[in-house]
Amino acid sequence: MRLLILALSLLLLSPPVMAQDRPAVERQFRAWLQDTVWPRARAAGVSRATHEAAFQGVTLMWDLPDLIPPGSDINRPRPQRQGEFGSPAAYFAPNTVTATTREGIAMARRHAAALERAERQTGVPGRIILAIWGRKSAYGRAAIPHDALAVLGTKGFMSTRAPYFTDELIAALQLIEAGHASPRGLRSSWAGALGQPQFMPSNMLKHARDGDGDGRADIWGSAPDTIASIAAYLAAHGWQKGRDWGFEVTVPAQVSCALEGPDKGRSFATWAAMGITRIGGRAFPADEMQREGFLLMPAGRHGPAFVVTQNFYVLKDYNMSDLYALFVGHVGDRIAYGLGDFASRWGPVGGLMRSDVAAMQAALERMGHDTGGADGLAGFRTRRSIGAWQEATGQTPTCFPDASMKSALR
Repeated sequence: MRLLILALSLLLLSPPVMAQDRPAVERQFRAWLQDTVWPRARAAGVSRATHEAAFQGVTLMWDLPDLIPPGSDINRPRPQRQGEFGSPAAYFAPNTVTATTREGIAMARRHAAALERAERQTGVPGRIILAIWGRKSAYGRAAIPHDALAVLGTKGFMSTRAPYFTDELIAALQLIEAGHASPRGLRSSWAGALGQPQFMPSNMLKHARDGDGDGRADIWGSAPDTIASIAAYLAAHGWQKGRDWGFEVTVPAQVSCALEGPDKGRSFATWAAMGITRIGGRAFPADEMQREGFLLMPAGRHGPAFVVTQNFYVLKDYNMSDLYALFVGHVGDRIAYGLGDFASRWGPVGGLMRSDVAAMQAALERMGHDTGGADGLAGFRTRRSIGAWQEATGQTPTCFPDASMKSALR
């Protein structure tokens, strides 16, 4: 068991940059750029001049997370540094929600024409566009500090997801070749996400739009372009016009929290017949009753519950997190409708390390449950697996990991 937990921890953690011959690794990086990246870039239509300019003066960014430099002992035990598995309440910190809402209301007035145009063209509501914009870049005020080519080059050369970041590096070179930005003007987050919508380069190639009619898609400096680009992304990923993202609900005790998930959809009429009611006593919209909805309980029985539509999962395509998609839907509603906090409060759960959760997931998988992998993140598969295990062992199901389960699930 100790070996299993160690193996899981190795998968989850960012390897430290151990004592390295850094000049030697930098030389390997330069060779990789020429021998691996350049042939792929050339095949993708990138000129030699663009390639050379892109990497002029670029060196490895040794402080990025998830690096595995050449020569690292990937089997060496590493300290747990990801204490992120806390209460979902932290994602909805009042200051963050209030500030994003307040500025979103101001932006709705300032950019009314661009928002209306984007909604008319794509069917994506302006409030949803605003909430994504606010969450991703504080409506363009957040710093975008890094040289994207240095970030993507480093991660493509020596990260835990090197093939993915190499693909994104090629896409970034295509952006430069197409004139979207100069090599040093291609600024990104530490993960390589670009501009105010925080698109990865491949998504910018597909979804960036010219919203102000100046002939270029500028997601760094243009609010109309940012608005049009976010809308285009969501439309391309299947946003269903005229539908909401979801509704906060009360889930009675007789309805199992293990029914959560996008693969366990039922009609809204069926959920209602099971006793699930919308918060505030309001009925579900009449035009939703025969359409499919999905139970969402991001903190299990320890927090608010929702029945969501397919549009919720389109929001997850933008960022694969239930809490992210929920934040966007919630703040969008606050911007447009003046709503307040969720009616149900988040419980005081959390305090586990990701390695703790991963060990629980591995134990559940040995029992035959599908947790979606032992990655230390409690997604819907993990939550409902916990609920099913609790039900099978005579416990009151909560569908959320807590410290009391560590000894039983190991």
